[in-house]
Amino acid sequence: MPTASPRLYFENGVGRLYGHPDGYALLRFNAGPRKFSDLQALLIQAGRLLELHRWNRFLTDQRLLAPYTPAEVAWLVEHWCHAAAEYPAGLYGAVVMATNVFTRLAMGQIVQQANSAGMRFRRFETEAEATAWLGQVG
Repeated sequence: MPTASPRLYFENGVGRLYGHPDGYALLRFNAGPRKFSDLQALLIQAGRLLELHRWNRFLTDQRLLAPYTPAEVAWLVEHWCHAAAEYPAGLYGAVVMATNVFTRLAMGQIVQQANSAGMRFRRFETEAEATAWLGQVG
């Protein structure tokens, strides 16, 4: 029996957001420069998708993502810490790490700060590892 494919929910210059049939939001980031407002819009839509389906899990594929700016890092930490407060049972984020070392370093900072505020982020090298973890949590 064929597996259902993720369904596109939102798309802009930063990436694509899908609803995954296994019950989580899937974000696939594009390569190249981005507008801060587009990054914000993509992540705000991710929150709306989670709320719509009452999901508490998401996977972000950051393999192609360019490094975050300091303003983006600050906003991401605030955004995810605020989002985590809305999920008493926990909010779980699996991150497939970027190939760019500076993006990886910034994501490490985001993960550390968000996890200390109740978020449950984990970083992975492959999507298969990330999906397996999501299947065990939440």
